[in-house]
Amino acid sequence: MLPEKISVSAKNTNHIQGIAIDAERKYIYCSFTTELIKFDLDGNAVGSVKGLVGHLGCIAYSYDDGKVYGSLEYKHDAIGAGILKHIDSAAEFCEGFYVAVFDVEKIDRMGMDAEKDGVMRAAYLDEVTRDYLAPGHRHGCSGIDGTTFAPAPGKDGGKNYLYIAYGVYGDTERQDNDYQVIISLDPDEVEKTARPLCQTDMHRSGPAPLHKYFVFTGNTTYGVQNLEYDPYTRGMIMAVYRGKKPDFPNFATFMIDMTVPPKTEKLRGCDASGEVLTLAEKGELDEKSGVYGWHFNVGSTGIASLGDGRYYFSHNHEDWQNRLYYSDICLYRWDGKTPFEKI
Repeated sequence: MLPEKISVSAKNTNHIQGIAIDAERKYIYCSFTTELIKFDLDGNAVGSVKGLVGHLGCIAYSYDDGKVYGSLEYKHDAIGAGILKHIDSAAEFCEGFYVAVFDVEKIDRMGMDAEKDGVMRAAYLDEVTRDYLAPGHRHGCSGIDGTTFAPAPGKDGGKNYLYIAYGVYGDTERQDNDYQVIISLDPDEVEKTARPLCQTDMHRSGPAPLHKYFVFTGNTTYGVQNLEYDPYTRGMIMAVYRGKKPDFPNFATFMIDMTVPPKTEKLRGCDASGEVLTLAEKGELDEKSGVYGWHFNVGSTGIASLGDGRYYFSHNHEDWQNRLYYSDICLYRWDGKTPFEKI
């Protein structure tokens, strides 16, 4: 039996960004922005990895190799500057984006060092970095966040690939930022190219993406916060911060129909074509934009599918004054309407 609620907390970090569960070994992993913490299912911390000065976002557990993967970004925009200020750090680094790979079996004590204790490696994402550094941030790229494993779109089963979603700046004055952008990676290539990361001399070893997908959702604020594939619905859940453009419904939750193969289309708002994925025809349809979604606003700080119609969702709360960060990770079931109902 899995608990209906797992309460976790951290101190002197930042708010929870993502969760990943190993239901077989009964551990849950939580990204607290600059620290990965390993908990048992009673909410007891059993180990952690500290020392990150970048933004560790959404995370995903791989049952294929028993490791946790997460988006890791180093940048000098308002988010990056805010992180350094929050952790009282004057660290200097080159801007760049990575997949962090945590060997979680080795996490056996609190305060393990991300650079020195052999528990974390990282693979560089050149495609994302070039989009971020391009004039105007190509596609509105603000970096990366959402992370999950899933089969190839349009395929029934087969190999699981690693999917990383862009963060997207929510600028309401431009029209080329109304897609979510998701790259797919071969996890074997991530494993081959990942290296220990020295944050003062960061390497540039990493895989090229297999695909770069686009999903038309309309405007969001910083793109996909959490990405989670669900084999029960064969959908990929996207939890976002709501957008602000009045021409869109500005849903908080979307789902990609992963049974539909990508289609090459001219991208709206820019002079380019791309591989476009299809939103599932579930939830509410905004007829004006053709966008499906829900106003379900839980999920931006963590989603973990159990594969049987049940999910854990993070409910974040904070005590800023005492620098304490909490999450009640609650069990939900799919009902397809709300679309998730708390158990």
